Amino acid sequence: MAGKKKIQEDVQTMEVSKGTGTVMTVIFAVLALVFIFPIILVFINSFKSKLYISDQPFALPNSDTFVGLSNYIDGVAKTGLIKAAGYSIFITVFSVLLVVLLTAMTAWWLTRVKSKISTVLYYLFVFAMIVPFQMVMFTLSKVTDMLNLGNPVGIIFVYVGFGAGLSVFMFAGFVKAIPISLEEAAMIDGCTPIQTFFRIVLPVLKPTAITVAILNAMWIWNDYLLPLLVLGSDYQTIPIAVQYLRGGYGSVDMGAMMGMLVLAILPIIVFYLLCQKYIIKGVAAGAVKG
Repeated sequence: MAGKKKIQEDVQTMEVSKGTGTVMTVIFAVLALVFIFPIILVFINSFKSKLYISDQPFALPNSDTFVGLSNYIDGVAKTGLIKAAGYSIFITVFSVLLVVLLTAMTAWWLTRVKSKISTVLYYLFVFAMIVPFQMVMFTLSKVTDMLNLGNPVGIIFVYVGFGAGLSVFMFAGFVKAIPISLEEAAMIDGCTPIQTFFRIVLPVLKPTAITVAILNAMWIWNDYLLPLLVLGSDYQTIPIAVQYLRGGYGSVDMGAMMGMLVLAILPIIVFYLLCQKYIIKGVAAGAVKG
């Protein structure tokens, strides 16, 4: 009798879990549709004439509204997108490389060197995560002007500074989970601290390094305010170039705008889809284990 009752309870538990799973699936499917819908809407309108985008934003292109690739061609010609893409790629790639390398080394040192200085520095990095950019943007703009950082190379160092807080926090959490015996064995074999880091520590940090690279790449590629303040109109990244489609008195070429938005978000979406599995793995490794 007790066994039969236990089986009935297990069956009821499974039914409840199944029902809960179905409800959660429906909820997340609806949320996914809500988040994806604006992207789909931009994509649809990028093939419609600018005269119909405002009047019929939710309608599919038809024989009267469809203009093919003309919005993309006009947008590229008006914004100089090829040059802007070059600046965006250069800034994003080198900023991400420096962020990953420097913050991984910093987190390793802060975790392994137990001192008051390392503790204070660690909490300063953590504190930097919660400081709003708006609090420092005017001071930052003044400092970058004084140091002549208003160029594609200079802004890379600015991004390294802003990306260091979260990156050090994630790396430090993962480093704590690495057995120190691995590093001690490397030292016994004659490795210097630098060799130990690159040969032992950095390969183990690969999941978190990929996660840090993905998160920073998405942020830097899509960033508008920081390049606007630091670079101005001299070196236009893609977000800044797209904004220059606005004409006088608030007029906007909506057709070209939609086409350029698609071209701007497409690379980072593809990049994210290819690497998304590493985000969960890296966040779990860096945050939970720490």
